[in-house]
Amino acid sequence: MPPLDLGARGEEIAVAYLTDAGLCVLDRNWRCREGELDVVARDRDALVFCEVKTRRGTGYGHPVEAVTPAKQRRLRVLARRWLAAHDEHAPEIRFDVVGVLVHPQRPALVTHLRAAFP
Repeated sequence: MPPLDLGARGEEIAVAYLTDAGLCVLDRNWRCREGELDVVARDRDALVFCEVKTRRGTGYGHPVEAVTPAKQRRLRVLARRWLAAHDEHAPEIRFDVVGVLVHPQRPALVTHLRAAFP
């Protein structure tokens, strides 16, 4: 599976997981000059900006480990841009990370880190 297909598959799995967990997806793959937000969702009173990382294995670490401090800073900037472009308000803003391990012969393994970073 090419990397772009793997990423898209991982996002589909992550969105299904999040909606099954009760989150309402507001936006996917939202882009601006600074980059892209994978998933924006509402979880009761919280707006959730969710980064999805997908891997075939853990040879380079678990997928959630790929959200480095630099990536966290960029996600905060992207969240501000998204909020400025949309009429959505919430008392809480949260950054989640969903790691998806895709195995060819088994169901994907999903790890959801709620409030993964401030």
